[in-house]
Order: sequence, then C-alpha cells, then structure tokens
Amino acid sequence: MTMATMSTPTPPVDPAAVKAIRQFNRFYTSRIGALDPYLGSPMSLTDVRVLYELAHRETAVASEIGRDLGLDAGYMSRILRRFETEGWLTREPHPRDARQSVLRLTGSGHAAFAPLQQKSREEAAALLAPLAPAQREQLVQAMGTMQSLLDPEAPPARPQAAVLRDPAPGDIGWVVQQHGEIYAREYGWNSQFEALVAGIASEFLLKFQPEWERCWIAELNGERVGAIFVVRKSATVAQLRMLILASGARGLGLGGKLVEECIAFARLKGYKKMVLWTNSCLLAARGIYAKRGFKLMESQPHEGYGKSLVGETWELKL
Repeated sequence: MTMATMSTPTPPVDPAAVKAIRQFNRFYTSRIGALDPYLGSPMSLTDVRVLYELAHRETAVASEIGRDLGLDAGYMSRILRRFETEGWLTREPHPRDARQSVLRLTGSGHAAFAPLQQKSREEAAALLAPLAPAQREQLVQAMGTMQSLLDPEAPPARPQAAVLRDPAPGDIGWVVQQHGEIYAREYGWNSQFEALVAGIASEFLLKFQPEWERCWIAELNGERVGAIFVVRKSATVAQLRMLILASGARGLGLGGKLVEECIAFARLKGYKKMVLWTNSCLLAARGIYAKRGFKLMESQPHEGYGKSLVGETWELKL
C-alpha cells in the first residue's frame, strides 16, 4: 500500500467521552420529562411527532413522514388509522401521485394538537427563562453545534436564535414606535397611522384580559425585532392585531411563527374564529395570512394615513 492510498485509522472512542454522553442523556431526559407521559397526554412521543408533522407540512404524505421520523410503514399506518378513528385526519387524492394520499388534520385534529404544542412551547420557554439573553444564545448555539456534528448532512442552523416572550415594561411603546417608523419609511404613511396604533396599544394595556388575550414580543440575539397581539373581539371571535417585524428580521420565517402562535392560542382558548383587518398593499403580511388558512372576506377602498388604500377583512375558522 502506498502512502497515497493509506488512510488514517479512526481513533478508538474515549470511554470518558461515552460516559459523558450517557450522563448528559440522563440529565436531559430527566430535565424535559421525557420518561413521563408525554406533555401530560395519553399519547406517546411518536404520536405527537406525527401530529406535529401533519400540522406543519403543506403537503403531508405518509411515506415521507415515516421516512423522516424513522418509522416503518406498518407502525405509521397504525398511528394514522387511530387518528382517523378519532376524527383527527382526512385523506385526499394526491394531485401528482395516484399511489399516495395527502393527509390533512381536521378541526378536531388541530384542537387536539394545539394544547400539546402550547405546552411544549411553555416547557421550552421555562428552560430558557432563568437564563440571561447571552446565555440563551450560547445554549441554542451549542445545540446547533451538537446537531451539525452528529448529522453533518442536516441543513445548518441559522446563526440567529429567535425567542418569543411576553411583553415587559417599555415593549408596547416600542411596538408603537416601530409601526410609526416602518410604515412611514416603507409606505409613506403619515402620523395618523401611528396615532391609530397608539390607541390600539393603549386599549390593550388598559383593558387587558389575561385569560383571553395575549401579546408576543420576538427577539433575535436579545434584540426586539417583532410583535403580534390577540385580542378578544367577542366570546367566540379572536382578533389578530399589530403584527410588526423589523426589516433585519425578515426572511427567517418569524412572521409566520408569530401568526401561528396566535392561532394556537386562539384554538386553545376555544375561540371559533379569528379575524384581522389589513390593507391590500401589505403583500408580505397578506401572504403569511393566506398561507395559514385565512380567507379574504371583504375589501373596501378608504382614505387613510395620507394615502388612497384598500382595507381588507380576513377570517380564519378555528
């Protein structure tokens, strides 16, 4: 064998490293309650993972979900049959492959998944809550390093870690400021719009109903970059308001994540419908709403904020 064809043998794994991995596994599974009933539900971790994929894929196909989760076809089929028996799942012919069916969660399926997703988010947030912003970033980056080393073919994690949190003092004023600055810069709207947003924000603070309403502030690396609100319009109708995203945080999927949080919260609280009002020129926001099932119900021209606009009412049945 020549030097050119010789390969360096892989060194044996240090027993201390094996011990460290096992110790970390015991610590982490205990910390996240992986050995307990998953998220307090009667379902297994695998059941919930399948539900997650069904809820988040635009075109859900059994073979693809099973492959990505490492499930054999028989096991996957039994899970899907149970979901159908519960009334959580429907099947539709695949538009391009007659051998496959497109799987969709029903309203009951989304209702079953929503509290599990919310509880999962709350548990993850509880792990991060005691840490300072820099420590949170360090932890998320460390997890990204672990994933890239153990799965080199996985797409690289984004260098920025997004965190959604409850508002703190000063945050609502920041929301008003961002609306005023961004819409003046990007659309030429005048101070009437900032005044409108200030009024909505003031009402939210003064009349806040914590059992039925919510605000999320989005952070990247400890900096505020976005916000969204859910307010109680009636006993059965939730209203989505004041979605805002700084220009530097766009293209990361954060706007969609904020809207999905609102939808999950509204479903968890038992609202039957979510509505919102926007303007036809806000193309990016309209795309986010449409992709998540909102339907345009009404359009009305109006004069506002120094411009001729078309106001729109959108609606999502929950």
